[in-house]
Amino acid sequence: MPAISTNDLKNGVSLNIDNTLYTVVEFQHVKPGKGGAFVRTKLRNLRTGNMLERTFNAGIKVEQAILDKRDMQFLYKEGDAFVFMDTDTYEQITIQPVTLGDAADYLVESATAQIALFGTEIVQVEIPASVELTIAQTEPGIQGDRVSGARKPATLETGKVIQVPLFINIGDRVKVDTRSGDYVTRV
Repeated sequence: MPAISTNDLKNGVSLNIDNTLYTVVEFQHVKPGKGGAFVRTKLRNLRTGNMLERTFNAGIKVEQAILDKRDMQFLYKEGDAFVFMDTDTYEQITIQPVTLGDAADYLVESATAQIALFGTEIVQVEIPASVELTIAQTEPGIQGDRVSGARKPATLETGKVIQVPLFINIGDRVKVDTRSGDYVTRV
């Protein structure tokens, strides 16, 4: 594994610390008037998603984890598992829902995701910040009911339930923010 100096840390860099994979979320170089400089970091555990604050002395070496990021297309569900195909090699892999996390709520057939592998282990799944999905079930909007900001529950084609404005009907396509799960707009 290549080593990287703590002076070279950037957001998004992956590290292998004590056989645990982390990605740098935030970092700050601190040079106090007295004593040695240090680097204060916020790290996200790639396997669990937990956050960790850690301080390193400036200039020490830490192990960088090299992740193999591949664009993959979601093909179909097999039981609970999701089957993806590497768009370059056409190799298929099966991913469990626990590994996908919230991304599973927004995947429809032919959707593309970026899968990060550490060796053969899938450690991260990134999907676009917003996706367009069809409303599968919701109460009909009532004519003239235009209360500003009023919302109702709606079930997306993937099964996820979100809050949408009253004028949205079954069959409408909506844009959904995948980071927060919020309705953005009708498309």
